[in-house]
Amino acid sequence: MKYENITKATFIKRPNRFIAEVDIDGHKETVHVKNTGRCKELLIPGCEVWLTAPGSEGRKTKYDLVAVRKSTGVLFNIDSQAPNKVVKEWLSKQGYDKVIPEYTYGDSRIDFYMEKENEKHLMEVKGCTLEIDGMGYFPDAPTERGVKHLRELVKAAKKGIKASLAFVIQMAGVDEVRPNVDTHPEFGVALQEAKDAGVEILFLKCHVEPDTLEII
Repeated sequence: MKYENITKATFIKRPNRFIAEVDIDGHKETVHVKNTGRCKELLIPGCEVWLTAPGSEGRKTKYDLVAVRKSTGVLFNIDSQAPNKVVKEWLSKQGYDKVIPEYTYGDSRIDFYMEKENEKHLMEVKGCTLEIDGMGYFPDAPTERGVKHLRELVKAAKKGIKASLAFVIQMAGVDEVRPNVDTHPEFGVALQEAKDAGVEILFLKCHVEPDTLEII
């Protein structure tokens, strides 16, 4: 997944979860943050960030903030739409006969439905942008939607459908993602229930550049 254009800036502050103020070559600009999570360990005043300008009509902001360099020097993609895009690209190379995004199953819309040799698959995708001491954690803010989707996967697995949860790790140096039970204990419970029901947990490592996210 590649962004068409990218601009480097310096982060100033984040007035709310939707916007941030940045400095672009001495000019202060309000930009949209493409991640409603907290990202408080990433978006620190003075840090390097990267923006993209989609150019779509009717926008209140010209730029989207999509990447940030953590104080450790590691580059993070924090675009919450990027995981589904890179997984779609990745799935297209995995030999499936059919891949359908945004598939309605039960009371939820699951990210992907796939078929291979008459076997049915459901996959939910979660992007991981929280890293602590080399370990990934999800979520960085409570996610009732995430819990709901896990329980739909459990129901599917019990009906013989192959179900999986794919964590897209949006930074280098992390191989595993654990439930952030301090932030959302219920997600940890739901994740364990999913594992016990046979839901496969995938950790998809990525190569990250300011203008690129790619599963490796």
